[in-house]
Amino acid sequence: MSRKVMIALNTAWNLYNFRAGLIRALVAEGYEVVAVAPPDEYADRLASLGCRYVPLAMDNQGTRPGRDMLLLWRFLRILQRERPDVYLGYTIKPNVYGSLAAHLCDIPVINSITALGVGFSKDNWLKRVVRGLYRLALADSRQVFFHNSDDMQMFVADGLVKANIAARVPGSGINLASFHPAPLPTASGGRLRFLLFARMLWDKGVGEYIEAARLVRKRYPDVEFCLLGFLDVKNPAAISSEQIKEWVSEGVVSYLGVTDDVRPILASVDCVVLPSYRGEGAPRTLLEAAAMGRPVVTTDAVGCREVVDDGINGFLCKVRDAQDLAEKLERIIQLSPEERAAMGRNGRAKVEREFSERRVVMRYLETIETIMREQSKKTDS
Repeated sequence: MSRKVMIALNTAWNLYNFRAGLIRALVAEGYEVVAVAPPDEYADRLASLGCRYVPLAMDNQGTRPGRDMLLLWRFLRILQRERPDVYLGYTIKPNVYGSLAAHLCDIPVINSITALGVGFSKDNWLKRVVRGLYRLALADSRQVFFHNSDDMQMFVADGLVKANIAARVPGSGINLASFHPAPLPTASGGRLRFLLFARMLWDKGVGEYIEAARLVRKRYPDVEFCLLGFLDVKNPAAISSEQIKEWVSEGVVSYLGVTDDVRPILASVDCVVLPSYRGEGAPRTLLEAAAMGRPVVTTDAVGCREVVDDGINGFLCKVRDAQDLAEKLERIIQLSPEERAAMGRNGRAKVEREFSERRVVMRYLETIETIMREQSKKTDS
């Protein structure tokens, strides 16, 4: 019997950075893994994970019926050619159109709802369309994993997914061997630095971060605020490079560019901040920061709140409230180096306890193995 799993996402970058642990684990268990995503600069790196990459043209910008029907047809062609034993869908279009194609091919489907994104941000026609598509696509799935409890409860309550196939996994998980604690810079007398690490989108709370930085620096002018992440992404909420340059010229923030290895930068800061109101899954940036012993400050919002025990490993602030964010950042500043370090240790312990990559990967492997056994019984009968 073949042992082939297909994993589909909206970018090769996403596959390489967030699903590498799962892909390697599947390969180690003897599965042939087919990775499907639109080509980008990370596509050539996927072979190093042991999988086979299949490019797929995909328009990730909104719902366009003509292009989306073409995407469904493309998924059908790939699935009919590859005939995987299990299809794993991540992000909205692979979850919707890839799942529909897999159902048409009678291929078992596992979905992962990592975050709700723009389609759920406003109560308008787009949200109604997206909800209808999800309801249709998830109807015959074998398992639907959610990265946070709020999203799972909403999908079940609204009838978008059956309760008996819905389950929560703690994000994509963190490789605890790769992200290990490092001393805080201020522990040895260094300058206190905050970091917002995300795609440069307004709904990641970047504007609130900048305004909070202005407020904080009036009282603590030596504190440094940094930004790290992709600029000019294709997203209606994207912040322009010109806007970033204005903030840098003002002296309120430093822009650190992008990196394939965030660990040295995380080691150089005392606290990581994500004032997002986007509707996150379980923000990877916060988990990586906590794994390295950094206190975190984030919004009391879906997904974000699952990473922070308020006052224990960081602070929760109000959504879209720069003043409240500034107050929480000042609380970090007012802690002694020893207290910040203790908060960081609490964060590391939380990640070890709840968000390890091994825990997430094992849940997927167990689900896939269960499906494989059931398929084998059907074949034998």
